[in-house]
Amino acid sequence: MTAIKAPNNECDAHVRAVNDAMYVLSGKWKISILASLCFNQNRRFTDLLNDVNRISNKMLSKELKELELNKLVTRTVLDTRPVTILYELTDHGKKLTTVIRSLSDWGTEHREEIRKT
Repeated sequence: MTAIKAPNNECDAHVRAVNDAMYVLSGKWKISILASLCFNQNRRFTDLLNDVNRISNKMLSKELKELELNKLVTRTVLDTRPVTILYELTDHGKKLTTVIRSLSDWGTEHREEIRKT
């Protein structure tokens, strides 16, 4: 007979927190959009289209709206002709900078590791 393991409340809390974060950041494009904004401070819609390879206009628009709803990105309409719209990280979104930079570093290391084989 095996003993029933009591739940580790601290571990459970960390797993729930990671699940919450992944829910907000899920999908193919959100991390790439956030990375572009992290490394470029602010971007126009067309800049983001160019930065995020193979994303469609419709998908970029959808993802930006979701990021706005989650208070990670802000949208500013400038009174220019034609109208200019800038996207940038909110203060809350800027807290992801460390995560994005760590992912970038890990991605570079991982690419090198895979090339070794």
